[in-house]
Amino acid sequence: MNKRIAIIGASDLQLPLIEKAKQMGYETHVFAWAAGDVGEKAADHFYPISIIEIGQILDVCREIRPAAVASIASDLAAITVNRVANALGLPANPVETATIATNKYEMRKTFLQAGLPTPRFLLAGPEDDLGEARRLRLPIIVKPTDRSGSRGIFKLESFDRLEECVAASSRESFEKKAIIEEYIEGEEYSCECVSQDGVHHFLAITKKFTTGAPHFIETGHMEPSGLSDSVCEQVKRHVFKALDALHVRCGASHSEFKITPDTGEVRLIEIGARMGGDCIGSDLVKLSTGNDFLQMVIEAAAGEKISLSTGEPRGYAAVRYIMNEEDYEGYMALRKAEPGRIVREHVHFEKGGEVLDSSTRYGFYIVTGASEQEARRLAMLQP
Repeated sequence: MNKRIAIIGASDLQLPLIEKAKQMGYETHVFAWAAGDVGEKAADHFYPISIIEIGQILDVCREIRPAAVASIASDLAAITVNRVANALGLPANPVETATIATNKYEMRKTFLQAGLPTPRFLLAGPEDDLGEARRLRLPIIVKPTDRSGSRGIFKLESFDRLEECVAASSRESFEKKAIIEEYIEGEEYSCECVSQDGVHHFLAITKKFTTGAPHFIETGHMEPSGLSDSVCEQVKRHVFKALDALHVRCGASHSEFKITPDTGEVRLIEIGARMGGDCIGSDLVKLSTGNDFLQMVIEAAAGEKISLSTGEPRGYAAVRYIMNEEDYEGYMALRKAEPGRIVREHVHFEKGGEVLDSSTRYGFYIVTGASEQEARRLAMLQP
């Protein structure tokens, strides 16, 4: 049996996938721009080809003939995965799925056409007339159409800085465009799923913790979410309908949503046709449910029957990101007082820096607890 897998990307995000593929007996072929990333060393074979060079990656894959093409937690890599896998006749989503699922404006249009609850929104660039945007209901959110990691996000309570924020968001965008939309109030969550042959399987709901306005940088995540069974069922209905609208048929998905405080409605924010980052898919899902999400991603990419377990909660799992010196001191105190409670960690704190987005955080640590309260305490996550 062919046990070669092509993995797109070599950063820290991809390391769990590379390691899991090796555990499953795969020979790993990793593609990324040569930058000294951990995946370069962990791979059995590394190719210094940028993940956006789809043609070059495809040429190599036609020679090595992998059984699967995969990546996790990267919108940009997801586009390459789909195009390469489709060209090789391997399981993948339709090419247009990755394009829509990595562009927030195109995704909003798809949700609207599918009859899913969608805030008013519009597309804008730095040179555009923003008169129509000024008719939206405040507050509004301005963000790049095609970036993740909390880059270039602004919440505005007035229109005074609208042009400035659209320009800043557009600079962060690959296509130099921003989406402006009415802000959805409520607590934020994500729904983790895996799909095979167009059938969606629910795995977990994750509670998100952020810095709040203006940039909403994630400070941590926790599973289970604490939502009631009835709300979880409502979430699944909305998410599955949205996945169908996006034509997601294969692999992981990460659906972000809010629960409105006044009516308790589920309002979709965006969906990634890939595993969630921030250790959600690679760590929290398995720790909290027993479902090996990484293994399922590889199985789906190889066309093998995915190994679904019962998904019964095994406890609470949380990841906490280091944002400042206070967070670092709390992490060090936990290491000293309860060192066995940290499941995995990667911290590189330096004084004087400022966290501007997810990529500039000072690392993370993951804990487990028997209760929500215990997990929150260990991860220093506020109620």
